[in-house]
Amino acid sequence: MNYKVEKVVKNFKKAFIVYLIIWLVLTILFIAPVSIAIVETIAEHGKFLLPIFAEHFVPAVSDLSTITKVFGEEYIGTFLQSELIFTAVLGIVVIIGLVKTAPKHQYSDIEHGSSDWSEGGEQYKILSKNKGIILAQNNYLPVDKRGNVNVLVVGRFRFW
Repeated sequence: MNYKVEKVVKNFKKAFIVYLIIWLVLTILFIAPVSIAIVETIAEHGKFLLPIFAEHFVPAVSDLSTITKVFGEEYIGTFLQSELIFTAVLGIVVIIGLVKTAPKHQYSDIEHGSSDWSEGGEQYKILSKNKGIILAQNNYLPVDKRGNVNVLVVGRFRFW
């Protein structure tokens, strides 16, 4: 089970900056205009109406000053609520994505035919680093070895 946690942490470290950038861009381009449009719709009609919301949302998206306007006294409460909901939804999506990318078993993402199955050079008790029949990168079956040096090649030849 430990290999799953290590792999998820490794994937999260790589993707954290990407998730942070997505969060920031969507906050500026989507959440701030939505918050302004909600407040202006409710202030104008006393309740939320979708057609009126759309009328206020389109100009708010095209105006880049919404990110500073949203920190005004009348907008900040709605903005923080919207931001909290958006952050929670994005967090759930990120967690689901990380769970989906978790390895199914400890040999996930190990190249077939590689020596990643061994640790600390233990494969060189049998194999050679330098010369012989190529098995994988930096792994050769020595031909001057005593005993059985038969090799089974699994695969196919491709002729173009």
